[in-house]
Amino acid sequence: METDPSLLGVELEQKQQEELYQQLLLQSMGKMQNDSPPSKVIRPQPGMCVKTSSVSENQKVFLNICQSQAVPPPPPLSQEALVKLLESEDPTSYRVPMSLGEPHTEVDNSSQGCTVYDVVINDEFFQKCQKDALFQQFLIAVSLEGLENKYNLELSRDIKILKNRKFMGSVAEQSIRTKSKPIIQEVDSKEPHSLSSSTKRPEFSLLVEPSIGNAEYLIAEILLPGVISASSLVLDLGEDRLVLIARPALFHLDIFFPLLIDQENSVAQYNTNTRTLTVTMPVVSS
Repeated sequence: METDPSLLGVELEQKQQEELYQQLLLQSMGKMQNDSPPSKVIRPQPGMCVKTSSVSENQKVFLNICQSQAVPPPPPLSQEALVKLLESEDPTSYRVPMSLGEPHTEVDNSSQGCTVYDVVINDEFFQKCQKDALFQQFLIAVSLEGLENKYNLELSRDIKILKNRKFMGSVAEQSIRTKSKPIIQEVDSKEPHSLSSSTKRPEFSLLVEPSIGNAEYLIAEILLPGVISASSLVLDLGEDRLVLIARPALFHLDIFFPLLIDQENSVAQYNTNTRTLTVTMPVVSS
């Protein structure tokens, strides 16, 4: 039985392309490199101090809500849009970028020990919240939810804003990521593109596995018709965000997740037959 050498050549080329892609993927995931994502240390400015308590232990907890230019602002949002958002079925669709610090023990005015968390947000957004009571309540609510999700807490919503102090204890330095770690790195591609250069938002679905119980994985399936190779894709993952660009200016997608994900151990695969990019992301356990 004779074998068509042209078919062997195609299979070999496809295999080489797949090996190259997997190599780039492993490199960008840090499995072949030990470099960490770019970050910098910031010293946030005091903002306001919020008193609450842990539900299970009924112990005092304080939130130092701080401000810094280094934290990016959330998307613009009017008060009318915020009201509609809070009345919607999915208010978590609007995300406020924040840095959540590790818990530290301080002594309150009664000389009693207490737990303190530093929450850092964009300084301009903080000033906006200071001028609007509804935005201030929203900021406190998302800060409480963020801490609960990250540290597996249950905090009381019976809160008190301390008028005479902006922070409890001392505000510590924090290390924040300056750029999301890339999952797919762009390489030069000489393959022609058949679509027009107008950028489109691709169709996508976001699945949770398992569908019942505690979420273990978020799976994004993104349909990219006309994208013939993974080499034209640039994908950035943050702890709660996905940004995808298909070059040259074919598609652009920027979405936020309802859960925090482990971007370091996420995996991306592109199926050239179905033109579908599948991103599997472990959920950070709460």
